Amino acid sequence: MKKNPKIFLEHILESIRLIEEYSKDKTKDDFRESFPLQDMIIRRLEIIGEAVKNLPQELKDNNTNVQWKRIAGMRDKLIHEYNFGIDIDFTWGVVEKEIPILKERILKILESIKDDFK
Repeated sequence: MKKNPKIFLEHILESIRLIEEYSKDKTKDDFRESFPLQDMIIRRLEIIGEAVKNLPQELKDNNTNVQWKRIAGMRDKLIHEYNFGIDIDFTWGVVEKEIPILKERILKILESIKDDFK
């Protein structure tokens, strides 16, 4: 039985919500200087990437305005390169610039499939 993609999209939105909460009123310098903040946000980015990997290919093919491969690739990089140092500035850039765009697009996808999976 196929898993309902809405579940994974909702996981993505929940992680986005938490990233927004954790990063509220924070700066790149705050992020650089706070290992706990880095840890919380990076974990949520990993979850977003893992959820993306679990989405059906058809859904991804029908929503090419989301950079699915790039998101999954970032998850892989975060998980596998933790020993070699994560680019904190790049990661903060994702939080500031990419997460709001992703949120908007995921909300639109959820709206478009709301009646498909009950």
